[in-house]
Amino acid sequence: MTAVTTTTTAFAATEAGEVPQVRRPRRLSPGRRLPVARLIGPLVVLALWTAASAAGALDTGAIPAPWTVMRTAGHLWTAGTLPTDILTSLQRAGYGFAIGLAAGVLLALAAGLSRTGEALIDGTVQFNRAIPTLGLIPLFILWLGIGETFKVAIIAIVVYIPIYLNTHAALSGIDGRYVELAEVQGLSRLTFIRQVVIPGALPGFFVGLRLGVTGSWLALVVLEQINATSGLGYMMFQAQNYGQTDVILVGLLIYGVFGLVTDSVVRLIERRVLSWRRTLSS
Repeated sequence: MTAVTTTTTAFAATEAGEVPQVRRPRRLSPGRRLPVARLIGPLVVLALWTAASAAGALDTGAIPAPWTVMRTAGHLWTAGTLPTDILTSLQRAGYGFAIGLAAGVLLALAAGLSRTGEALIDGTVQFNRAIPTLGLIPLFILWLGIGETFKVAIIAIVVYIPIYLNTHAALSGIDGRYVELAEVQGLSRLTFIRQVVIPGALPGFFVGLRLGVTGSWLALVVLEQINATSGLGYMMFQAQNYGQTDVILVGLLIYGVFGLVTDSVVRLIERRVLSWRRTLSS
């Protein structure tokens, strides 16, 4: 039906002496999205690693071959240590991320929607951002002990800062004409937040969310080397003591897979939620 309508319109324009406009492909756009595009880079690196190992160009003591790493991962999984370490790491990262996400969003809303909130919150967060988060570890150990609580707290701090910064910047960047239009329409405060503020802040929020997800894994690999008895970081720390490079690579690959998967999930949610946006990537 669409093809018939288009043909009829073009024919009518020709009869009227008009030249029908042909839609040309966009010359400056990056092109059509490739399927599973984000896996191409890692697969190329894996192929190069495999080829170099097969050719004997790599020192197996420093960088074991991919099949050696996979065999080690199979042994660790069969022994039952790897599933336990993965589950422990996921729990720590999950708890810290949930707390950091809630704190970042609430603080951003309080600072972005109120001058009083901005005066009380924004300077404090900027001061906190200037302090190296991992440098807080000794102080948090004194405050919270050396158990799981301080690990979750550090992860939450690493997560909430990028979420706050990007969400607050998105709130501050909402066009003032939308605020004037909402006032003319007589929208209530709650309706204004729901229909104007939240949609306007979502792009920045998702940027902060992606940074927060990545930050939770980066903090975890350091924290699990401090008074831990399980977790991927603990497994890698023990492997370092015994010179087990293959075990260290197993942990790094699992961290990389977790980071890639979680980032892809956030991107998928972002495309669904912000389907109304037409950007260069879409």
